Amino acid sequence: METGVKLTKLASCAGCGAKVGAGTLASMLEGFRTHKDPRLLVGYDKSDDACVYQLDESTALVQTTDFFPPIVDDPFLYGQIAAANALSDVYAMGGEPRLALNILCLPEQMEEDTVRELLRGGYDKVYEAGAVIAGGHTIHGAEPIYGLAVTGFVDPRRMLTNSAARPGDALILTKPLGIGVLTTAAKADLVPEPVLRRIHRQMAALNRATRDVMVRHDVHSCTDVTGFGLLGHSLEMAQGSGCTLRIRTADVPFHPEAWELADMGFLPAGAYRNRDYAECGVEAGAVSRTMQDLLYDPQTSGGLLLALPMEEAADCLRELRAAAPEAAFIGCVTERGENWIVLE
Repeated sequence: METGVKLTKLASCAGCGAKVGAGTLASMLEGFRTHKDPRLLVGYDKSDDACVYQLDESTALVQTTDFFPPIVDDPFLYGQIAAANALSDVYAMGGEPRLALNILCLPEQMEEDTVRELLRGGYDKVYEAGAVIAGGHTIHGAEPIYGLAVTGFVDPRRMLTNSAARPGDALILTKPLGIGVLTTAAKADLVPEPVLRRIHRQMAALNRATRDVMVRHDVHSCTDVTGFGLLGHSLEMAQGSGCTLRIRTADVPFHPEAWELADMGFLPAGAYRNRDYAECGVEAGAVSRTMQDLLYDPQTSGGLLLALPMEEAADCLRELRAAAPEAAFIGCVTERGENWIVLE
């Protein structure tokens, strides 16, 4: 849908690149008083994708929220991408989303038809996920913002977290990197239309089928790769698990067009924040600066990073590729070494 005012021109940053840096968040939350509850299995202190609250022996509530400024100009597509991104947090915990609430901020310049298309995109993607949008909240503001608060369910005995990787595990990434670089360059009209269509399809794709595959395997740990980039989210997995993640950069999938653009310096601000946060825990070795930039690049509605036993990796990857053709085996987990992450 063509709109009178380009949505991306109404925002100072785009998609998950707008995310506040992980290090900043940790310092802001430090020292707060919180109630203790043994039923809270995962809280904000875990740096995980969602919180999990146990209801009974076989049922736990999974809750998350995610929202961001427009990353595309088409309002329907923006709604789809924002919804897919929010739903992904529940999938990363091994759960199934059931309810969602709209979160919407509207500047005065947005026309009613544009808002309707945006919301229709969100409803479309939530319907695809088998969940229901049951309400929400809308305010006026300087920039457009859209996303969801999502509630899902998971068997607590099968719940996945980002802090349970084990030495000997294989690492699988399910979507290619480069989204932040490409969407940044797109603002300068430097990305061909076929490439834009490809990354738009990727961002709008649910991680539902990936979740359905991984729960059939003995996956130990999982996180979705979004605003903190592959290295930011890998660092959280490594620290939470008390292990070192070794990443074979030659095997990491990325959009080839993003390499040249990153080499030219088309990096979102979030990539610099991610480097500032994670670099101290990364042994980069001889890996090029351009490759590192792609590993720090903030992803919007990115793929899942899985840690699972090496002996199951081949079968799992084969099944995953039916839903995520570019899924790849990108490294392994080892005993804790000098650095949290080693790039090879």
